[in-house]
Amino acid sequence: MAIKGLSTTQVLLLTRISLMLLEIVLIRAMLVRGRYTLKDTLASLGMRAGNYASNLLLAGSTVVVFAFFYEHRWMDISMRSPYAWAALVVLDDFAYYWFHRFSHECRFWWAAHVNHHSSQEYNLSTAVRQPWTGVLVGTWAPWFVLALIGFPPEMIFLQSGLNLLYQFWIHTEAIRRMPAWFEYLFNTPSNHRVHHGANPRYVDRNYAGIFMAWDRVFWTYAAEADEDPPKYGLIHDIQTYNPLRIAFHEWVAMVGDVRRARNLREVIGFVFGPPGWRPDGNGPTAANVRAAWLQGASAESQAA
Repeated sequence: MAIKGLSTTQVLLLTRISLMLLEIVLIRAMLVRGRYTLKDTLASLGMRAGNYASNLLLAGSTVVVFAFFYEHRWMDISMRSPYAWAALVVLDDFAYYWFHRFSHECRFWWAAHVNHHSSQEYNLSTAVRQPWTGVLVGTWAPWFVLALIGFPPEMIFLQSGLNLLYQFWIHTEAIRRMPAWFEYLFNTPSNHRVHHGANPRYVDRNYAGIFMAWDRVFWTYAAEADEDPPKYGLIHDIQTYNPLRIAFHEWVAMVGDVRRARNLREVIGFVFGPPGWRPDGNGPTAANVRAAWLQGASAESQAA
């Protein structure tokens, strides 16, 4: 589809850039909260360019795999059915929840996803800081089930894109909170700021794309606390604006850990265990970081 000589992709790109510029102007005018630095923004844009390139390069293999599952579908689902679209909106977000959760709890997928969390700023440019290796490590896997059910691949790709498009606006500090009912039901800037926080109370929380129901049902929800503002970035920040290092630093670290592994158990743990896993069980995993924080908070409460 073209709009005034521009493709849909071009229109979306220009819209995102325009909104980023608007956010920068409003922040500089001190009308809204937020922070931009040129190096960080350029790093995010560089990551997006690499993401586009890798997705185009691997698009053929992605389509082939989806086509394979669709050929073995359990039923036929029409793209013209409004009920099918309504069901897909929910099922796509359910798939996104598990993709996102696995991408935080399994280091093999985290190595692809970590770059999205590497910025120590939280603004609309953070939304476009996307992975270069996601397709290579099979992060489409949760959506293969939808093709197997019978949803046409074109339908899945479109709804997945709309889900990500929805998530663009929530990467901002400019919007404090939405109405309470909206915060409860949907992903919002406040809910997603939690997800990008490296604070012990926030780490590995709020995985949903659109609907917060998944986090509430599976016990991964946390509300933003005014007394504990999110500290954006990683548990151990990488301190670089180089897109190559942002994209591959965790892969390099993983290879180093595997080379130092003393047995097969350690190899499996370093690759498929949670990020921060160590053989002695005392590594800086999200669970350990949160447990230490809770223990400290409990001790302070008893002392008071």
